[in-house]
Amino acid sequence: MPSGLRPRLTLLATGLVALVSVVLLWLGWLLVGGVARAVPALPPGSTVRVGERIVPAEQFAEAVGDSARRDVLEAGLVAFPLAVLAAALVSWWLVGRVLGPLHEVTATARRLGVESLDTTRTGVADARGEVAELAAGFDAMLDRLQAAFDAQRRFVANASHELRTPLAVLRTEVDVTLADPDADVAELRRMGAVVRDATRRADDLIEGLLLIARTDDAQLGTVVPVDLAVFVGPALAAVDAQVGERGLRISVHTAPAPTRGDVALLERVVGNLVENAVRHNVPGGWIELVTGPTGPGSTLLRVASSGPVVPPEQVAELFEPFRRGQVQRTAAPGAGLGLSIVRSVVTAHGGSVAAEPVPGGGLAVTVHLPA
Repeated sequence: MPSGLRPRLTLLATGLVALVSVVLLWLGWLLVGGVARAVPALPPGSTVRVGERIVPAEQFAEAVGDSARRDVLEAGLVAFPLAVLAAALVSWWLVGRVLGPLHEVTATARRLGVESLDTTRTGVADARGEVAELAAGFDAMLDRLQAAFDAQRRFVANASHELRTPLAVLRTEVDVTLADPDADVAELRRMGAVVRDATRRADDLIEGLLLIARTDDAQLGTVVPVDLAVFVGPALAAVDAQVGERGLRISVHTAPAPTRGDVALLERVVGNLVENAVRHNVPGGWIELVTGPTGPGSTLLRVASSGPVVPPEQVAELFEPFRRGQVQRTAAPGAGLGLSIVRSVVTAHGGSVAAEPVPGGGLAVTVHLPA
């Protein structure tokens, strides 16, 4: 049995043609014999020449039938191999035309590499039907893979940069303190405080990265009924000191917002949105929290706050890791993962999240989750 798909399909098509030809030859043989036997009867006692034979009138019909069948068989023995050969050649050509794009897809897959992913495509333009759909789907898959690899590269580069900052602070503080022979207890305590803050920042960054990786893989924990409104109080209590220091006004409008999901992750969503609203606010600003149902199958969480003016074209970037809008990297604490974590968790729960600038400055983030 041929190993390639093209020889096997050609053999199958040729076999089918040969089988049909045999059936048609057999039917022709039967029909010709039947028609020959239906000739009118001749007067008894007379003779008739059939080919090279002289037969009595009583055997005329049978002799004509035998002669006709013999002629059909002789013609069929010549036409049969020609038809089979023509079928084989035509099948080989047609199958080659059909499978050509598949070979291009296979060759493209063999040439693929991480470095060539952005330039390698099938380039199939003359295919039709299912083969064209396969090639188009393969190219679309390569586009998605390229986007995923590009995002991964950016994420790793940003993560490396963010981790390098606290590590550099740690190394600098330790080196400076150890190089000072007159360092006293106060200096050591100051170094300890700086080291503690740097390690805390690194720990928060690593925790955020692990959380994003976990939710991106859709590895949710125990899924139970959850009311988002329950998390608003603890989230505000966690930032109560910062709210008082900055003189922020908080407006809360909570109604039951039932959904299903991982309790810890959904609590993190509310906490991150509240922390961002406080952290990126202005002195004397405001924060508004709203929870409740938005329809028979949707639950709403909305956190709006005052703050710096956010250009509409930069809103989508805020959901990317390590993006803080127009805020400088060192101007506010945090690793720039808050909204990235929110998007990952909400997506893992089958919901959606969107943000829009607030007129006059600030941002409003709206989360929709299945009720």
